Amino acid sequence: MVTLKGQHIYLRALEPEDLDLIHDIENNTAFWEISDTITPFSRYVVKQYLENSHKDIFEAKQLRLVICTKTNEPIGLIDLFDFDFKNRRAGVGIIINESKNRNKGFGAEALRLLTAYSFNMLQLHQLYADVDANNAKSLNLFKSQGFTDAGLKRDWRFDGHKYYDVCLLQKIKGVN
Repeated sequence: MVTLKGQHIYLRALEPEDLDLIHDIENNTAFWEISDTITPFSRYVVKQYLENSHKDIFEAKQLRLVICTKTNEPIGLIDLFDFDFKNRRAGVGIIINESKNRNKGFGAEALRLLTAYSFNMLQLHQLYADVDANNAKSLNLFKSQGFTDAGLKRDWRFDGHKYYDVCLLQKIKGVN
């Protein structure tokens, strides 16, 4: 049986009360480089997104879940994106909103839960992630959960001043 509950956190669907959390994350310019965002989102746009978040992953090609502590505190988001059922793969993204909740194992537990859900319930064959080559903590997170190096995208991201390399990480069901 697949569960979206771990020892310290659980994953849940988006709710209307997540408006502030999503608005804060989407408008935090420190996160823009990892999400390829270049413009702020209004509360109205985020509210519309939440109103459509009930769409099935097969229709929306995305699944965004809230990472919550056992005390029901929402601390971040974890996404499946570019869902490709024909080829049975999807991209993974994760963000823990506040630094006080980082480096506590919450991200690893969320990634472990989402991976099990993806492979067992959605019957995906592989997951992948694009991680900035200089983001050692994110690289370590994904590698600790069995993701392996699949390639390097040179000069892939531009911050307005400089180009940065991005590592392509991959986890194949039953291989890694």
